[in-house]
Amino acid sequence: MKHMDFKIIDRKRAWDGYCKIDVYHLQHDKFDGGQSPVLQREVLERGHAVAVLPYDPIRDEVVLIEQFRPGTISVNASSSEMPVWLTEIVAGIIEDGESAEDVARRETIEEAGCEIIGSLDLISHYYVTPGCSSETVTLYCGQVDASNVGGLHGLAEEGEDIRVFTVPAEECFAMLHNGQLCNAMTTIAVQWLMLNRSRLRQKSGV
Repeated sequence: MKHMDFKIIDRKRAWDGYCKIDVYHLQHDKFDGGQSPVLQREVLERGHAVAVLPYDPIRDEVVLIEQFRPGTISVNASSSEMPVWLTEIVAGIIEDGESAEDVARRETIEEAGCEIIGSLDLISHYYVTPGCSSETVTLYCGQVDASNVGGLHGLAEEGEDIRVFTVPAEECFAMLHNGQLCNAMTTIAVQWLMLNRSRLRQKSGV
């Protein structure tokens, strides 16, 4: 495929709150060799996230969390089929001076109350919704000791109210099949675990 390019004609910050919105005027190359018209596009600048699937290969258990998500409100207002409190995996935003691995280890302690043992397995690095947001997710699996994991966690100053619980791996896979896991990062992580579970357990001497 030939090299494709774009140019930014103008960019303005339209909103600078918890989430930030930039308004772009831009043009990009087209596949037929021409140029697009000048387009106006709004881009949500939320930062870049790290997510972790905490897994105990010895006990063959997955650590999951549950919390309220405001982005679900408008969907739930018209359909009670989608939950407002989502079952998820650990995640957080990369702050200045942090590496993705730093965030993975910090958030696993803050949100799930357990520590990652040894190295992290990189699952994926992907755009969340590139049609309207710059956010990416670096997704890992981290080995933990899940024997005493559970309860309520999160940072009060960040408004977090997180329920932590563990499930056997097979039960976690069933949750994915029956639609209980309805967010992308958790779905991707659990599907990866389905493919790599035996290898992780063998590596741990199980």
